[in-house]
This record gives sequence, structure tokens and C-alpha cells, in this order.
Amino acid sequence: MLRVELGDWSAMAPSLELIRREVFVIEQRVPEEMEWDADDATGVHALALIDECPVGCGRLLPDAHIGRIAVRAPFRLRGVGRAVMLALLDAARRRSMPHVELHAQTHALRFYERLGFVAEGPVFDEAGLPHRRMSRVLAS
Repeated sequence: MLRVELGDWSAMAPSLELIRREVFVIEQRVPEEMEWDADDATGVHALALIDECPVGCGRLLPDAHIGRIAVRAPFRLRGVGRAVMLALLDAARRRSMPHVELHAQTHALRFYERLGFVAEGPVFDEAGLPHRRMSRVLAS
């Protein structure tokens, strides 16, 4: 059973660290010092669980930036990333954010496009990986 919880870093750090270390630091070779930042303390975090096992995560910052979307490899293509994103979009709406933005890894552009995001600007490097800025209007 897949469910997504929203909370703050202090309450969810062990599970969030497990997922992000596995996906970003180990799998994608993002330098450890680039993965952890002060924004974790100010963001709203989404934690996806399947049968109480942490499988995916993401965060929404006060400036309407969504990031750190990660799904552990064995749980991909099961709707985990979509569930995380829908929870974060709902959190942004509840905070009356008129739009959100993110930096998408280029291999995931279609995933975000299916969620209503539009790519903007050129491809750029972030943490050694190609990214593209994307945004979505939330106002009705």
C-alpha cells in the first residue's frame, strides 16, 4: 500500500537521508557535500512509503521550488514519483503559491511534462548532471 506523508526535516530526516543518499549520492554520484543543504530545514518534505518502507521523497521550499525528488530503484515505475509530486503540488496550493518550479534532470522531462510542467530555457549542469528549468501554474 503506497502512501505519502508530509512533514518537516526534523521528523523525517532518517528516512529522507536513506533515500537521497541511495539515489543521489550512491547511484548518481552527486557529491555528498552538494546533497545536504540548509534548505532542508525550511522545506515541506514528502515521504512515500510502501508497507511502511521508505521508497521515495521530495521537498517544497518556501520560494515555491520543488526539488530532491527521488525514488529508490526497486520501486520505480509504480507511481511513487507521481504520488510524491501530487502531494507537493497540493501542499503548494494549500500555501497559496500561484506557481511552482523545479530543475528537472533531462531524462525525467517527460515525467514532469505529464504533470503539467513546461520546460524553460537551455539545458544546464547541476551537480554534474544535465538539468532543465520547468514551471507549472497552480492558480485556478
